[in-house]
Amino acid sequence: MIYTVTQLNQQIKGMLESNPSFRNIFVQGEISNYKQHTSGHHYMTLKDADGAISAVLFRADAARLRFRLMNGMKVIARGRVSSFPKTGQVQLYLADLMPDGTGALHLAFEQLKSKLYAEGLFDPSHKQEIPRMPRTIALVTSPTGAAVRDMIRILGRRYPLAEVQLWPVLVQGENAAADIAKTIARVNAHGQADVMIVGRGGGSLEDLWAFNEEIVARAIYNSKIPVISAVGHEPDVTIADFVADLRAPTPSGAAELAVPDRGELSILIDREQERLMTALENRLNGLANRLQAQEDRLARCTPAQYVAERRRRTEELIERMRLAQLRKIDSLKTDFSYHEKKLRDMPSVLLERRRGKLQSLSGQLDALSPLRVLARGFSVVTDAQNKIITDSADLQTDDAVTLRFAQGTAKAQITSVQKSRK
Repeated sequence: MIYTVTQLNQQIKGMLESNPSFRNIFVQGEISNYKQHTSGHHYMTLKDADGAISAVLFRADAARLRFRLMNGMKVIARGRVSSFPKTGQVQLYLADLMPDGTGALHLAFEQLKSKLYAEGLFDPSHKQEIPRMPRTIALVTSPTGAAVRDMIRILGRRYPLAEVQLWPVLVQGENAAADIAKTIARVNAHGQADVMIVGRGGGSLEDLWAFNEEIVARAIYNSKIPVISAVGHEPDVTIADFVADLRAPTPSGAAELAVPDRGELSILIDREQERLMTALENRLNGLANRLQAQEDRLARCTPAQYVAERRRRTEELIERMRLAQLRKIDSLKTDFSYHEKKLRDMPSVLLERRRGKLQSLSGQLDALSPLRVLARGFSVVTDAQNKIITDSADLQTDDAVTLRFAQGTAKAQITSVQKSRK
């Protein structure tokens, strides 16, 4: 018989799926080539030291996992062996996986804890202060069981003034986490509670798991009302404990942390009352002393003494005003004398300034005077028309000229003319 490729692949697929040993098989291996498709399906390879096989986990089965898959994780996988008809590739179709060597819940806890820590949900700076004397307390817990009864009893005994509101929720099971998260949001929307206690009594890790779900952690983180976590017993630690504003070891412990003790309040009130009474007495004593001082002054002050005191103060005020006027007059006199002297001295000052300027100008004119040049031995030559001769070319033989000296003049006649060479 000759098979087509498709027929052969179908034959292989049928043989694998008809083998009872391959219908529900457990395989131990390490995840590699892991990829989550946009469809929600998970594809991977399971390998050991000597071999590898492809595997797929469909979206519906993956939704039941409590931990995140990643490369390098050692797992025990449960599923069936088959092949992909188009390629003939043998692969595992997984129904479930569990961590090899550690519990799935423990791994999921550590993975979510690391994720939320990195996002800052455990940051102490985000923690809200628990009110010292709350008026209304919301209990988000199961309406049945010892935990809620213990909390209501302790709250009533320690601080009966507070109103206790019970907000019943599922505390375990598949729908518990969503119910708790939704109720926390409802308490915030209601807006009457001053503090919220979220928790339940003890149980196994599986029983407490709702308080390890991410949806509950984010609801606590987003709560505007301070949250006290109260899950299980002292050794039990949940994700809710890390996110809450305050962790209580037990539900009973949460009730004690949420309210003050009535006896302690009574002692505090007595102490404050004593302090206020002491302060009031000191205040009254001070006022009494001031009143007595005023009475003593009135007793010593007769009408005549009052008038005399007023007269003395009036005379003192008049004298102060007189002295102030005298000081003002003296100041004005000083200013007047100063300005008077300036006005009196101004003409002579101006005259001296003008005289100095005139002398300066006279000196400048004298320095520029032709007489000064003549005094140094030079003379000025003029012709018969009294025109100053500056060039020998303007003269001829037998011309009559006048010579002007620094002191006096002289007449002369030109006997010869010698022109300058240019």
